[in-house]
Amino acid sequence: MSRFETTRWSLVLTASGGAQEARAALEALCRTYRAPVLAYIRRHVRHGDGAEDLTQAFFLEFLEHAWHAGADPARGRFRAYLLTAVKRFLIDQHVLAQRLKRGGGIVFEPIATDDGIDVAGGDDPEAAFERDWALAALDAALARLRAEADAAGKLALFERLREFLTERPADADYARAAAALNLRRNTLAVAVHRLRHRLRELVRAEIGETTGDRDALQQELRGLRSALGAALPE
Repeated sequence: MSRFETTRWSLVLTASGGAQEARAALEALCRTYRAPVLAYIRRHVRHGDGAEDLTQAFFLEFLEHAWHAGADPARGRFRAYLLTAVKRFLIDQHVLAQRLKRGGGIVFEPIATDDGIDVAGGDDPEAAFERDWALAALDAALARLRAEADAAGKLALFERLREFLTERPADADYARAAAALNLRRNTLAVAVHRLRHRLRELVRAEIGETTGDRDALQQELRGLRSALGAALPE
């Protein structure tokens, strides 16, 4: 069986009806990638509290109304589907607010009805979404790496070296960490190298959970590197 047939997103796409396992997988994906949705919505709502409320409302509708049922398994990327869903949700909310002539205290920035985004100042909403998506994937991978270190009795080492996993350390930083851990510098360098290698594997695994095939995974990884730059371990 292909690994891509058992990822969380593929499980959601292939499940029939409201299968409990698929629902749990979808909820896990939504919890992990809540931050990019909030970042996107914040670029369209002028008041922070409104953005939080809309994000909560979006995920409630996404889960309760099974919006994922309309996803095309052949396209195979949760990120792309989630972004499209939140765009449509905001357009619907904007139309509703205009119809009511108020909007419950929520004031929207202009929202285009196609792929173009009309935003009055600030960061590009899609760029914010992509950046926070990448950070969420990296954070999830780091959490898995931390759990592995804890299980191996190496949590203290992980916590001390974590800062070196997403940024290249200076020689002075290495020296200070080696002294604090009572390790030779070369031993410390090997430990960092191994952790960075494992983090790469876990990032790949995390992104793999949101894709449906190998080509989609490679596209997502390229996007991740573009969004994170130096923060992604080489």
